[in-house]
Amino acid sequence: MSPLSWDGSAPPSGRAETTRELDSGIPGLSLRATAIGARALDVRITREDRLLLVEATPADPDGSGPVRVRVEWRLPCTGATALWTPNTGARWLPPSWNTPRTASLPSGAPIGSLVGAGDAALCTFAVGEQVLPVSIGEGAVEESGEFTWWAEHETSGPLRLRLDLSGRHFADTVTEMAQWWAQGRPPAVVPALAFAPVFCTWYVRHLEITAAQSEELAALAAPLGFAAFLVDDGWQTEETSRSYATTGDWQPAEGPFPDFAGHVKRVQALGLAYLLWHALPFAGDRSQAGRRFADRVLARLPQLETSVLDPADAEVRAHLVERLSASVERYGVDGLKIDFIDTFARHATDHGAVADGVQQLLADLDARLRAARPEVLVEHRQPYVGPGLWPYATMVRATDCPHNAAENRQRTADLRLTAGPLAVHADPLTWHPSEEPVEIAVLLQSVLFATPQVSVDLARQSPEQLAALRFWLAVAREHVELLQRAAFRPHRPELGYPLLAARSGAAHAFGRYGPVPIAVAGPVELLLVANADPDPLVRLTFDRAPGPLLLTVQDCLGATVLESATEPGATELAVEVPRGGLLTLRRP
Repeated sequence: MSPLSWDGSAPPSGRAETTRELDSGIPGLSLRATAIGARALDVRITREDRLLLVEATPADPDGSGPVRVRVEWRLPCTGATALWTPNTGARWLPPSWNTPRTASLPSGAPIGSLVGAGDAALCTFAVGEQVLPVSIGEGAVEESGEFTWWAEHETSGPLRLRLDLSGRHFADTVTEMAQWWAQGRPPAVVPALAFAPVFCTWYVRHLEITAAQSEELAALAAPLGFAAFLVDDGWQTEETSRSYATTGDWQPAEGPFPDFAGHVKRVQALGLAYLLWHALPFAGDRSQAGRRFADRVLARLPQLETSVLDPADAEVRAHLVERLSASVERYGVDGLKIDFIDTFARHATDHGAVADGVQQLLADLDARLRAARPEVLVEHRQPYVGPGLWPYATMVRATDCPHNAAENRQRTADLRLTAGPLAVHADPLTWHPSEEPVEIAVLLQSVLFATPQVSVDLARQSPEQLAALRFWLAVAREHVELLQRAAFRPHRPELGYPLLAARSGAAHAFGRYGPVPIAVAGPVELLLVANADPDPLVRLTFDRAPGPLLLTVQDCLGATVLESATEPGATELAVEVPRGGLLTLRRP
């Protein structure tokens, strides 16, 4: 791709282009559509107030190659505070000459939002394409003080672009874009178990994991409130180095896992669902799959001692479907963690063929898995987060960020906005054996609005550490509908979300990660505030007198430190809540 021009316009294609300047009907918004490799371009704009749907359809291809369609738009960059994108990262306003990003089924999502003061959406956009690669440029133009975008993809039909310039809360506009993606699809059914806490073996054992160790951890995890047990990398190999040389065959290692089906049943007998890790793209240097498919790979990764298989190859797809399905059909596991799908996209030369191949692979795998277990659990993770993956997953997880509460909070919050029907999972929480219980509580509070995953040596935890873990897992399970399925709003992306909020009718929940006041709108039957900030003074302002309420304050272990009946005479209430603690207000 040619470098961008300084003014942020899309790179020249080197082919014949047909361009139309468009009347948006919105002051300050300029629009332009281009067909690359076509002699004609039909553009339809549907406008409802400050919400636009642009449909640009090429016609009369000139035969010079695949037809591509591009839409460019720009606005005065006034009042902007952050650029929200679905892969988290910095919230800076990039320069217009910044490297474009690509979203496709294996990686990313074609969506973004320019956010202004007060969390207002200055411009939120989404592209309708859900499988093939979409190139996206976005950034501030130094010369003009504008913010510019362009989106482009290969198509014989329309490029569909939805723009929201309503100025509403950016989270509401992003969530509505995800709902737009879902239009015309059958409603997805995600099992309730997908929203229940998971214990993961990765950070606690890495590749040094055995059936006996797994069962010991599972026996400790079940009474704490975990509902699922995820055996990560290590079950398929006797090697313990951080290498992927033995991936691709996906058979239990006989030494550490001599009776895999029996092992799975023993974990399930504890009341835990069993999930198993697979690195979908990899065929290791010391695997049978690596030798069999040596001529059908996208890339060699010598530093990882593995190759990336080509999903466009039918035999590769058949092999992967057969091996991953065996985990459910032969060994009886309840679900799969499918890792590294984004690696397909990173090493593709024909990105369209790879995206199509990944979709076919996941569709074939999904059909096979659901035939054996209709409520199978399937976890994907950032950065493969787009709507094209929704039919083939039940959970989507934040990417690896061990020991990082702030990053886990931001990533799970971002995922909540675009995950559609899927459960959003935290990267497994882990901590040093000597960590203070209050800090463990803060880790769990940071992912309050996601499904918690945890990966620590439970046998080495003190009674107080276990109490903090048990208490916050109980909060997550008791209020799962409010915390994980209700309307969700993260606040102030430019500050890393110091306040997260969820609401379902008269039930409200807040996560407080900075010394910020909390505004409560609407009636209150239940109100939760998890205080993760060192400042204990939680200040609530109501838009109406809340009436009589029962007030409970608990510390990081769940012990009650204050309990009283209160009826605020005004619309303000201030309560001291210790760090790692929980404030609960209930209607009597």
